[in-house]
Amino acid sequence: MPRQTTAPRFLRLPEVLNLVGVTRSTLYRWMEAETFPRQISVGGNTVVWVESDVTKWMQDQIAKQ
Repeated sequence: MPRQTTAPRFLRLPEVLNLVGVTRSTLYRWMEAETFPRQISVGGNTVVWVESDVTKWMQDQIAKQ
């Protein structure tokens, strides 16, 4: 039986902010410090984050506690 995989899901900025629960300036400060996954440009003025990268970062933060 073939293994079912899930396609990567992109998150836009409002979704990331809601998921992580921080302000835009905090998120960009973390990216500048290279402590949060960077966004990916998908054309024009559109940037996204890979959902699995964001959730892994969140899990890593929980594991540090």
